[in-house]
Amino acid sequence: MLKSGELRRRVVRGYEMLSSCRVCPRNCEVDRLKGEEGFCRTGVIPGVASVNLHQGEEPPITGDNGSGTVFFTYCNLKCIFCQNWPLSQQGVGNSMKVSTLAEKLVGLQKKGAKNINFVTPSHLVPQVIHTIYLAARKGLTIPIVYNTSGYDSEESLRLLEGVVDVYLPDYRYSENTMAKKISKAADYPDVVRKNLPVMLNQVGHFQQNGTIGGLIVRHLVLPNNVSGTEEVLTDIRKRLGEETHVSLMTQYFPANKAIGHPLMGRKITETEAQGAFDHLWDAGLTNGWVQEFEPCEPED
Repeated sequence: MLKSGELRRRVVRGYEMLSSCRVCPRNCEVDRLKGEEGFCRTGVIPGVASVNLHQGEEPPITGDNGSGTVFFTYCNLKCIFCQNWPLSQQGVGNSMKVSTLAEKLVGLQKKGAKNINFVTPSHLVPQVIHTIYLAARKGLTIPIVYNTSGYDSEESLRLLEGVVDVYLPDYRYSENTMAKKISKAADYPDVVRKNLPVMLNQVGHFQQNGTIGGLIVRHLVLPNNVSGTEEVLTDIRKRLGEETHVSLMTQYFPANKAIGHPLMGRKITETEAQGAFDHLWDAGLTNGWVQEFEPCEPED
């Protein structure tokens, strides 16, 4: 982790970004310091849905006792299928001062958390760094995981260099039209393709040598090839190399506005899951984790 003085400078630079907000690629340019809200509907004080030990991440992130996970409220995407949509789109959670959140992080460390895991943090980078700064002064030493959709700004990633130990980004779509239709972010694939090499350059390939660090790329397989899985995996190999750790997930189920949707209104099939596994193998990406496919229950 950076020294206290440099962390403090990052905090100042981060809050400057909020005055005409350019924290994420939306570049809404609202003054969040004065309570104005842009696409993410978040001012200066973060909304927090939960702070707890979480067992649902990849094995090295979860560890024995769980990942110390902060679920933030709201998001800079509008994915119609979001499984956490009450948090990300309806704003379930409570405003929480960064000083209070910092105390909770130290509490998670005392409970044996493997790391601190910020979920959906892209619209709250200055507040995240501020929280880490305050928590570090209170004794926080465990690794920091930045668990993101991948839709982050270059300026925010520069602020996070030396702060984040593990980048855990999604790579959701290969194609702009689908990104616009499903997540209201037509430039999502372009942004992620730029961001992944930056993340890799900062933290390197994932490794465990007493502690954890590095890049893990997640990809959720979606029905009807909405995610463009073959193209995504091929691109990961091309941009990042075969050493890259990939977490291939087959857990999709229709939620929120995806229920009844012509493309998104069903789980993936066994054929789609097997096709994704084959594409992963063909891309030569053998590091990481594959989620076991659970077929739908047969109808009576």
